[in-house]
Amino acid sequence: MPETSALPYQVVVNEEEQYSIWRVGKPVPEGWRAEGTSGTKEECLAHIDKVWTDMRPLSLRRHMEQAGQA
Repeated sequence: MPETSALPYQVVVNEEEQYSIWRVGKPVPEGWRAEGTSGTKEECLAHIDKVWTDMRPLSLRRHMEQAGQA
């Protein structure tokens, strides 16, 4: 059986711009979409660390911007 970290993963993102990883070949859950990056678990997690710089959900960021709290 292959090592779990060597299996192909893909980066997925939801409507709130929250990121996760998902196994390539498994249906992406409803509300999520493939972001375009795939590779090992470590590569995908490294990509997420690089691009997901604001952990707040999109709806909260928009609310805070409207309230002048960005």
